[in-house]
Amino acid sequence: MTGTDLKELANRIRLHSLRMIHRAGSAHIGSCLSMADIVAVLYGTNLSLDPERPEWENRDRIIISKGHAAAAVYAALAERGFMERSVLDTFHQDGSRLGGHITHDIPGVEVSTGALGHGQAIACGMALAARHDRKQYRVFVVMSEAECDEGSTWEAALFAAHHRLDNLVIIIDYNKAQGLGFAAEVLELEPLADKWRAFGWSAIEIDGNDVTEIDNTIKRLPLEKGRPGVIIAHTLKGKGVSFMENRIEFHYKPPDDNQFREALRELGATD
Repeated sequence: MTGTDLKELANRIRLHSLRMIHRAGSAHIGSCLSMADIVAVLYGTNLSLDPERPEWENRDRIIISKGHAAAAVYAALAERGFMERSVLDTFHQDGSRLGGHITHDIPGVEVSTGALGHGQAIACGMALAARHDRKQYRVFVVMSEAECDEGSTWEAALFAAHHRLDNLVIIIDYNKAQGLGFAAEVLELEPLADKWRAFGWSAIEIDGNDVTEIDNTIKRLPLEKGRPGVIIAHTLKGKGVSFMENRIEFHYKPPDDNQFREALRELGATD
């Protein structure tokens, strides 16, 4: 995919997420909008994925540790062909397979997530298994900066560095806005990149809402041979919808009907 293609895919993911969350009266639209560019690149290019064989043993693994942003991931999977787009209409409805947090029985989803701070540890096991089995697949984790508040994150970081898991890559959706406040107010994380380096990781900081920069960074992996890599992706909560950008309330609050129509307009919806 070209940069233009990736931008268009990210916008479709934003539109799908908006419609799904509005229809369900659900939460986490701000989180979905901030990470849309990241998941567009992960599912749209570069990685070894096959929608016709979601359990293919040599596939790259993607763990979405911030499982509350499920709508954006389901949208990306539907766009990539892992399921019909019409299934998105059932998001977070009674009896639906598309849970409000990511559900593992969906093709293309590796594990159910939502309890923050667990995805990285699972990914460490997958990456170590690949090493032992002499497999070439890589393991990617998309996590929130709030997960860097969790002790389990740093335990897993020590483990990955100790085992020199350079087939493991974390992408932190660093939108700096958590459920109940801004990260700097809840628990200051800076200097975040230096913390990861001190734990033995190779770290890089990028614009996480620039699909070209994300794409180019993934193409150069591993960041450093013999070290796990962390991509600190600076993003904007609610990216793409002006009145949602950097607004804490849209972590949980769904858009009302008027906000929904305005958001569709800002995202350029044509239907």
